[in-house]
Amino acid sequence: MSAVSARTEARGRLVGIGLICAALLCFAMLDATAKWLNRTVDPLLIVWARYSVSVVLVGLFINPRTKPGVLRTSRLGLQIVRSILLFLSTATNFVALQYLQLAETLSITFAAPLIVALLAGPLLGERAGTERLIAIAIGFVGVLVVTRPGFGTHPAVFLSMAGTLCYAGYALLTRKLAAHDSSATTLVYSGLAGFVVMMPILPMVWTWPDAFTALLLLMTGFYGAFGHWLLILAHARAPAPVLAPFIYTQMVWMLLFGYIVFGDWPSSATLFGAGIVICSGLYLLSRERFAGSRA
Repeated sequence: MSAVSARTEARGRLVGIGLICAALLCFAMLDATAKWLNRTVDPLLIVWARYSVSVVLVGLFINPRTKPGVLRTSRLGLQIVRSILLFLSTATNFVALQYLQLAETLSITFAAPLIVALLAGPLLGERAGTERLIAIAIGFVGVLVVTRPGFGTHPAVFLSMAGTLCYAGYALLTRKLAAHDSSATTLVYSGLAGFVVMMPILPMVWTWPDAFTALLLLMTGFYGAFGHWLLILAHARAPAPVLAPFIYTQMVWMLLFGYIVFGDWPSSATLFGAGIVICSGLYLLSRERFAGSRA
C-alpha cells in the first residue's frame, strides 16, 4: 500500500469514527427526549412519533423513484420480523424510561452484543469458543449487578431486559439479511412495522400536544432517522471492528444528559455493573478483530 493510500484509509477511518460518535449522540438525545416527554404524554405516542417522522424522512430520500426496486426483498418474512423486533425494542425502552435512569437502561442494552455472540452459533453457525463463552457469562453477571433482581429495583428493569432481547434478535436478523437484501431495502423496512402497528393504537393514546411538546415529538423521529443515516455513512468509511468499540461512548452522553437534564446520577452498583458489561463487550470485540486479522 502506498503512503497516499495509507493516509486516505487512515483519514476515512477517522471520519468514520467521528460519524459513529455523532450517531450515538443522536441516539442518546433520542432517549433523553423520550424520557422528558414521558412526563406529559403516553410513551406509545412517543413511539408513534418516532416511527412516523422517521418513515417520512427516510421515504423522502429512499423510495422507488430514487432507488428503483428498493421495496423488493427476497426475505419478506425476515424483514417483517426484524422490523417488529425493532419496534418492540423501542416501545419497551420508552416505557422503561418512565421509571429508570438513562444510564440504567443503556447498561442493560449493552448486553445485546453478548446475546448476539451467544446466539450467533446456533442461528448463524458462528461458534463461540470457551474464552468467548466465559466473557459472555461475565457480561451477564454485570447485567445482574445493574438490575439487582430481588433487591428493590423497579420492575421496569425486566421490561428493559425484554427490549434488549428484542434488539439482539433484530441485530441477528440484520446480519442474516445483509446477504440477501441491500442496506437501503433493509433501512426502508426498518420503520414500517412500527408505523403500521401504531396506527390503530394511536387513537387510544392520542392527546393534543402543545407547540413545544409537538417539536420534541418531531425531534424523536429526526434523531432516530439521522442517527441511523450517520451509522450507514460511518460503516461506509471504516470497517465494523474499528467502529464497534466507540459504541460505548454513548454511556458518556447518557450520564451527562441524565445528570444535567434530570438530576440523576447512577448508583455505584449501576456504574460497576456497566463497567463489567463494557469490558466484556470490548474483550469480545478484540477477539473478533484478532480472528479477522488472522483470517
